[in-house]
Amino acid sequence: MHDTTLGLRAPGLFPLQASLSPRLPSPSAPVAAGDFIIEADGLGKTYGTQRALADVTVAVPRGTIGLLGPNGAGKTTFIKCLLNLETPSAGSARVLGRDIRAGNRASRERVGYSPEQDCHIAGLAGCEYVTYCGQLSGMPFRVARQRTHEILDLVGMGQERYRLVDTYSTGMKQRVKLAQALVHDPEVIFLDEPTNGLDPSGREHILNLIGSLWRDLGISVVMSSHLLRDIERVCDRVVIIGHGRLLEHDTIANLKSRHQRIVEIAPTGERERFATVLTQSGLAVVHLSNGKLRVESPSNSIEWLLELMRAHGLPPAEITANPDALHELFVRAISAENGT
Repeated sequence: MHDTTLGLRAPGLFPLQASLSPRLPSPSAPVAAGDFIIEADGLGKTYGTQRALADVTVAVPRGTIGLLGPNGAGKTTFIKCLLNLETPSAGSARVLGRDIRAGNRASRERVGYSPEQDCHIAGLAGCEYVTYCGQLSGMPFRVARQRTHEILDLVGMGQERYRLVDTYSTGMKQRVKLAQALVHDPEVIFLDEPTNGLDPSGREHILNLIGSLWRDLGISVVMSSHLLRDIERVCDRVVIIGHGRLLEHDTIANLKSRHQRIVEIAPTGERERFATVLTQSGLAVVHLSNGKLRVESPSNSIEWLLELMRAHGLPPAEITANPDALHELFVRAISAENGT
Protein backbone atom coordinates (compact mmCIF):
# COMPACT_ATOMS: atom_id res chain seq x y z
CA MET A 1 0.00 0.00 0.00
CA HIS A 2 1.11 3.55 -0.66
CA ASP A 3 1.07 6.41 1.80
CA THR A 4 0.92 10.10 1.11
CA THR A 5 4.67 10.66 1.20
CA LEU A 6 5.80 7.98 -1.20
CA GLY A 7 7.65 9.05 -4.29
CA LEU A 8 7.03 12.77 -4.24
CA ARG A 9 10.64 13.62 -3.75
CA ALA A 10 11.00 16.94 -5.54
CA PRO A 11 9.03 19.89 -4.11
CA GLY A 12 9.36 21.82 -7.37
CA LEU A 13 7.55 19.08 -9.25
CA PHE A 14 5.16 17.88 -6.56
CA PRO A 15 4.49 20.94 -4.38
CA LEU A 16 1.79 19.39 -2.19
CA GLN A 17 3.90 16.58 -0.78
CA ALA A 18 6.91 16.07 1.44
CA SER A 19 10.27 15.68 -0.25
CA LEU A 20 12.31 12.52 -0.06
CA SER A 21 15.83 11.96 -1.36
CA PRO A 22 16.09 10.59 -4.90
CA ARG A 23 17.41 7.04 -5.37
CA LEU A 24 20.58 7.93 -7.22
CA PRO A 25 23.74 5.82 -6.97
CA SER A 26 27.13 7.39 -7.43
CA PRO A 27 28.02 7.50 -11.16
CA SER A 28 31.47 6.10 -10.38
CA ALA A 29 30.24 3.31 -8.11
CA PRO A 30 30.54 -0.27 -9.44
CA VAL A 31 27.29 -1.93 -10.46
CA ALA A 32 26.18 -4.37 -7.77
CA ALA A 33 23.75 -7.21 -8.38
CA GLY A 34 20.92 -5.31 -6.71
CA ASP A 35 21.41 -2.30 -8.98
CA PHE A 36 20.13 -4.08 -12.08
CA ILE A 37 16.59 -3.24 -13.09
CA ILE A 38 16.56 -5.89 -15.85
CA GLU A 39 18.30 -9.25 -15.88
CA ALA A 40 17.42 -11.49 -18.82
CA ASP A 41 18.93 -14.89 -19.50
CA GLY A 42 18.21 -16.51 -22.85
CA LEU A 43 14.83 -14.79 -23.06
CA GLY A 44 12.85 -15.79 -26.15
CA LYS A 45 9.36 -15.48 -27.55
CA THR A 46 7.79 -17.13 -30.58
CA TYR A 47 4.31 -16.84 -32.07
CA GLY A 48 3.74 -20.08 -33.94
CA THR A 49 6.63 -20.25 -36.39
CA GLN A 50 7.50 -16.56 -36.08
CA ARG A 51 10.38 -15.67 -33.80
CA ALA A 52 9.83 -12.30 -32.12
CA LEU A 53 12.60 -12.54 -29.52
CA ALA A 54 15.61 -14.87 -29.52
CA ASP A 55 18.07 -15.67 -26.73
CA VAL A 56 18.28 -12.20 -25.20
CA THR A 57 20.78 -12.15 -22.34
CA VAL A 58 21.46 -8.78 -20.75
CA ALA A 59 21.83 -7.09 -17.35
CA VAL A 60 20.76 -3.44 -17.32
CA PRO A 61 21.62 -1.14 -14.39
CA ARG A 62 19.47 1.70 -13.09
CA GLY A 63 19.37 4.97 -15.01
CA THR A 64 17.93 6.16 -18.32
CA ILE A 65 18.03 3.37 -20.89
CA GLY A 66 17.13 3.61 -24.54
CA LEU A 67 15.68 0.48 -26.13
CA LEU A 68 16.54 1.15 -29.73
CA GLY A 69 15.57 -0.67 -32.89
CA PRO A 70 13.54 -0.34 -36.08
CA ASN A 71 9.83 -1.08 -36.12
CA GLY A 72 9.29 -4.81 -35.77
CA ALA A 73 12.67 -5.40 -34.11
CA GLY A 74 11.20 -6.98 -30.98
CA LYS A 75 11.32 -4.03 -28.58
CA THR A 76 7.67 -4.16 -27.54
CA THR A 77 7.78 -7.95 -27.22
CA PHE A 78 10.81 -7.62 -24.93
CA ILE A 79 8.99 -5.14 -22.70
CA LYS A 80 5.83 -7.23 -22.58
CA CYS A 81 7.79 -10.33 -21.63
CA LEU A 82 9.53 -8.44 -18.83
CA LEU A 83 6.16 -7.29 -17.51
CA ASN A 84 4.70 -10.78 -18.02
CA LEU A 85 2.06 -9.35 -20.34
CA GLU A 86 3.39 -11.98 -22.73
CA THR A 87 4.62 -15.36 -21.51
CA PRO A 88 8.20 -16.00 -22.67
CA SER A 89 8.71 -19.13 -24.76
CA ALA A 90 12.24 -19.61 -23.43
CA GLY A 91 14.65 -18.32 -20.85
CA SER A 92 14.09 -16.32 -17.70
CA ALA A 93 14.20 -12.72 -16.51
CA ARG A 94 14.12 -10.61 -13.38
CA VAL A 95 12.80 -7.07 -12.99
CA LEU A 96 14.01 -5.14 -9.94
CA GLY A 97 15.46 -8.38 -8.64
CA ARG A 98 12.23 -10.39 -8.83
CA ASP A 99 11.53 -13.24 -11.20
CA ILE A 100 8.96 -12.12 -13.76
CA ARG A 101 6.92 -15.27 -13.20
CA ALA A 102 7.31 -16.13 -9.52
CA GLY A 103 7.31 -12.53 -8.24
CA ASN A 104 5.26 -10.91 -10.93
CA ARG A 105 2.73 -9.08 -8.78
CA ALA A 106 5.36 -7.74 -6.38
CA SER A 107 7.49 -6.38 -9.20
CA ARG A 108 4.54 -4.81 -11.02
CA GLU A 109 3.74 -2.68 -7.96
CA ARG A 110 7.12 -0.98 -8.45
CA VAL A 111 6.88 -0.59 -12.23
CA GLY A 112 5.07 1.89 -14.47
CA TYR A 113 4.19 1.16 -18.08
CA SER A 114 3.09 3.41 -20.91
CA PRO A 115 2.27 1.21 -23.93
CA GLU A 116 2.57 2.31 -27.53
CA GLN A 117 -1.11 1.69 -28.20
CA ASP A 118 -3.90 3.60 -26.47
CA CYS A 119 -4.79 2.11 -23.10
CA HIS A 120 -7.49 4.44 -21.78
CA ILE A 121 -10.91 3.39 -20.53
CA ALA A 122 -13.77 4.68 -22.65
CA GLY A 123 -16.14 7.08 -20.91
CA LEU A 124 -13.67 8.37 -18.32
CA ALA A 125 -12.23 11.85 -18.12
CA GLY A 126 -8.44 12.11 -18.00
CA CYS A 127 -8.31 12.81 -14.27
CA GLU A 128 -10.78 10.00 -13.54
CA TYR A 129 -8.73 7.53 -15.56
CA VAL A 130 -5.42 8.38 -13.88
CA THR A 131 -7.08 8.32 -10.43
CA TYR A 132 -8.48 4.87 -11.18
CA CYS A 133 -5.02 3.65 -12.20
CA GLY A 134 -3.66 4.95 -8.90
CA GLN A 135 -6.35 3.05 -7.00
CA LEU A 136 -5.51 -0.12 -8.93
CA SER A 137 -1.99 0.27 -7.54
CA GLY A 138 -3.32 0.25 -3.97
CA MET A 139 -3.62 3.98 -3.28
CA PRO A 140 -6.61 5.28 -1.29
CA PHE A 141 -9.00 7.33 -3.40
CA ARG A 142 -8.13 10.72 -1.86
CA VAL A 143 -4.40 10.13 -2.24
CA ALA A 144 -4.83 8.86 -5.79
CA ARG A 145 -6.94 11.89 -6.72
CA GLN A 146 -4.46 14.38 -5.26
CA ARG A 147 -1.51 12.60 -6.84
CA THR A 148 -3.35 12.53 -10.17
CA HIS A 149 -3.68 16.31 -10.33
CA GLU A 150 -0.01 16.76 -9.42
CA ILE A 151 1.09 14.33 -12.11
CA LEU A 152 -1.22 15.85 -14.74
CA ASP A 153 0.28 19.26 -13.96
CA LEU A 154 3.71 17.69 -14.36
CA VAL A 155 2.98 16.28 -17.82
CA GLY A 156 1.50 19.58 -18.99
CA MET A 157 -2.23 18.92 -18.98
CA GLY A 158 -4.52 21.80 -18.01
CA GLN A 159 -8.30 21.86 -18.20
CA GLU A 160 -8.17 19.01 -20.70
CA ARG A 161 -7.98 16.67 -17.73
CA TYR A 162 -11.74 17.08 -17.23
CA ARG A 163 -12.57 16.03 -20.78
CA LEU A 164 -13.25 12.46 -21.85
CA VAL A 165 -10.03 10.72 -22.92
CA ASP A 166 -11.94 9.52 -26.00
CA THR A 167 -11.88 13.13 -27.28
CA TYR A 168 -8.15 13.64 -26.80
CA SER A 169 -5.68 14.27 -29.58
CA THR A 170 -2.82 11.81 -30.02
CA GLY A 171 -0.46 14.10 -28.13
CA MET A 172 -2.83 14.44 -25.20
CA LYS A 173 -3.26 10.67 -25.04
CA GLN A 174 0.52 10.34 -24.82
CA ARG A 175 0.54 12.71 -21.85
CA VAL A 176 -2.21 10.90 -19.98
CA LYS A 177 -0.49 7.56 -20.64
CA LEU A 178 2.68 8.93 -19.08
CA ALA A 179 0.67 10.25 -16.12
CA GLN A 180 -0.90 6.86 -15.37
CA ALA A 181 2.56 5.25 -15.53
CA LEU A 182 3.86 7.67 -12.90
CA VAL A 183 0.93 8.13 -10.53
CA HIS A 184 1.85 5.29 -8.14
CA ASP A 185 5.52 6.31 -7.75
CA PRO A 186 7.27 3.45 -9.56
CA GLU A 187 10.98 2.70 -9.29
CA VAL A 188 11.20 2.17 -13.04
CA ILE A 189 8.92 3.06 -15.92
CA PHE A 190 8.78 1.46 -19.36
CA LEU A 191 7.81 3.89 -22.10
CA ASP A 192 6.98 2.49 -25.53
CA GLU A 193 7.38 5.17 -28.25
CA PRO A 194 6.40 8.00 -25.85
CA THR A 195 6.78 10.84 -28.39
CA ASN A 196 4.59 9.39 -31.14
CA GLY A 197 2.06 11.94 -32.36
CA LEU A 198 3.48 14.90 -30.44
CA ASP A 199 4.03 18.27 -32.06
CA PRO A 200 7.53 19.83 -31.63
CA SER A 201 6.68 21.75 -28.46
CA GLY A 202 4.89 18.77 -26.90
CA ARG A 203 7.76 16.47 -27.81
CA GLU A 204 10.23 18.88 -26.23
CA HIS A 205 8.20 19.01 -23.02
CA ILE A 206 7.86 15.23 -22.75
CA LEU A 207 11.56 14.60 -23.47
CA ASN A 208 12.56 17.16 -20.83
CA LEU A 209 10.24 15.47 -18.36
CA ILE A 210 11.53 11.97 -19.15
CA GLY A 211 15.10 13.16 -18.73
CA SER A 212 14.29 14.66 -15.34
CA LEU A 213 12.74 11.49 -13.90
CA TRP A 214 16.09 9.82 -13.21
CA ARG A 215 18.09 13.00 -12.72
CA ASP A 216 15.72 14.61 -10.21
CA LEU A 217 13.63 11.78 -8.78
CA GLY A 218 15.74 8.64 -9.15
CA ILE A 219 13.08 6.88 -11.25
CA SER A 220 14.77 4.66 -13.82
CA VAL A 221 13.44 4.94 -17.36
CA VAL A 222 13.44 2.34 -20.15
CA MET A 223 12.38 4.20 -23.28
CA SER A 224 11.66 2.19 -26.41
CA SER A 225 11.99 4.15 -29.62
CA HIS A 226 13.04 3.94 -33.24
CA LEU A 227 14.03 7.64 -33.11
CA LEU A 228 17.76 7.98 -32.52
CA ARG A 229 17.57 11.65 -31.60
CA ASP A 230 15.12 10.98 -28.79
CA ILE A 231 17.36 8.25 -27.36
CA GLU A 232 20.47 10.43 -27.54
CA ARG A 233 18.60 13.31 -25.98
CA VAL A 234 17.51 11.66 -22.72
CA CYS A 235 19.34 8.33 -22.28
CA ASP A 236 22.78 7.55 -20.91
CA ARG A 237 22.70 3.88 -21.95
CA VAL A 238 21.32 2.05 -24.96
CA VAL A 239 20.17 -1.48 -25.74
CA ILE A 240 19.96 -2.11 -29.49
CA ILE A 241 17.63 -4.87 -30.67
CA GLY A 242 17.27 -6.07 -34.23
CA HIS A 243 15.36 -9.07 -35.59
CA GLY A 244 14.57 -10.15 -32.05
CA ARG A 245 18.21 -10.33 -31.00
CA LEU A 246 20.35 -8.22 -28.70
CA LEU A 247 22.89 -6.45 -30.90
CA GLU A 248 24.50 -3.89 -28.58
CA HIS A 249 24.34 -2.85 -24.94
CA ASP A 250 26.56 -0.16 -23.48
CA THR A 251 26.61 3.44 -22.38
CA ILE A 252 26.13 5.92 -25.21
CA ALA A 253 29.48 7.49 -24.33
CA ASN A 254 31.26 4.15 -24.78
CA LEU A 255 29.44 3.40 -28.01
CA LYS A 256 30.38 6.79 -29.43
CA SER A 257 34.01 6.39 -28.40
CA ARG A 258 34.27 3.39 -30.73
CA HIS A 259 33.39 5.72 -33.59
CA GLN A 260 35.30 8.82 -32.56
CA ARG A 261 37.77 8.87 -35.45
CA ILE A 262 35.25 8.95 -38.31
CA VAL A 263 35.47 12.14 -40.41
CA GLU A 264 33.08 13.33 -43.11
CA ILE A 265 34.33 15.78 -45.72
CA ALA A 266 32.21 17.96 -48.02
CA PRO A 267 34.59 19.49 -50.62
CA THR A 268 33.53 22.76 -52.25
CA GLY A 269 34.98 21.41 -55.51
CA GLU A 270 37.22 18.76 -57.10
CA ARG A 271 35.55 15.96 -55.15
CA GLU A 272 37.17 13.18 -57.19
CA ARG A 273 40.68 14.63 -56.83
CA PHE A 274 39.99 15.01 -53.12
CA ALA A 275 39.08 11.32 -52.95
CA THR A 276 42.14 10.32 -54.96
CA VAL A 277 44.51 12.19 -52.65
CA LEU A 278 42.93 10.56 -49.61
CA THR A 279 43.17 7.10 -51.21
CA GLN A 280 46.81 7.62 -52.20
CA SER A 281 47.49 8.54 -48.57
CA GLY A 282 46.41 5.04 -47.55
CA LEU A 283 42.88 5.86 -46.40
CA ALA A 284 39.75 3.92 -47.32
CA VAL A 285 37.30 6.44 -48.75
CA VAL A 286 33.54 5.92 -48.70
CA HIS A 287 31.50 8.00 -51.17
CA LEU A 288 28.23 8.98 -49.48
CA SER A 289 25.00 9.61 -51.38
CA ASN A 290 24.90 13.20 -50.11
CA GLY A 291 28.17 13.99 -51.91
CA LYS A 292 30.38 13.76 -48.83
CA LEU A 293 33.47 11.61 -48.39
CA ARG A 294 33.92 9.51 -45.26
CA VAL A 295 37.26 8.31 -43.91
CA GLU A 296 38.60 6.94 -40.65
CA SER A 297 41.03 9.43 -39.17
CA PRO A 298 44.48 8.10 -38.22
CA SER A 299 44.39 10.31 -35.08
CA ASN A 300 41.94 12.06 -32.80
CA SER A 301 42.84 15.36 -34.48
CA ILE A 302 42.01 16.56 -38.00
CA GLU A 303 45.29 18.48 -38.30
CA TRP A 304 46.62 15.75 -40.62
CA LEU A 305 43.73 16.44 -43.01
CA LEU A 306 44.36 20.18 -43.05
CA GLU A 307 48.06 19.55 -43.80
CA LEU A 308 47.10 17.17 -46.61
CA MET A 309 44.78 19.76 -48.13
CA ARG A 310 47.46 22.43 -48.00
CA ALA A 311 50.16 20.15 -49.45
CA HIS A 312 48.03 19.16 -52.46
CA GLY A 313 46.31 22.49 -53.01
CA LEU A 314 42.89 21.01 -52.40
CA PRO A 315 39.88 23.35 -52.27
CA PRO A 316 38.21 24.27 -48.96
CA ALA A 317 35.89 21.68 -47.45
CA GLU A 318 33.40 21.33 -44.64
CA ILE A 319 34.84 18.82 -42.16
CA THR A 320 32.68 17.02 -39.60
CA ALA A 321 34.37 14.83 -37.00
CA ASN A 322 32.46 11.95 -35.39
CA PRO A 323 29.21 12.51 -37.36
CA ASP A 324 26.04 10.96 -35.95
CA ALA A 325 27.95 8.20 -34.20
CA LEU A 326 25.02 6.41 -32.64
CA HIS A 327 23.20 6.30 -35.97
CA GLU A 328 26.25 4.78 -37.64
CA LEU A 329 26.58 2.13 -34.96
CA PHE A 330 22.88 1.37 -35.19
CA VAL A 331 23.03 0.94 -38.96
CA ARG A 332 26.14 -1.24 -38.68
CA ALA A 333 24.54 -3.43 -36.04
CA ILE A 334 21.40 -3.96 -38.11
CA SER A 335 23.46 -4.57 -41.27
CA ALA A 336 25.58 -7.16 -39.44
CA GLU A 337 22.46 -8.98 -38.30
CA ASN A 338 21.20 -9.00 -41.89
CA GLY A 339 24.52 -10.33 -43.08
CA THR A 340 25.07 -7.34 -45.35
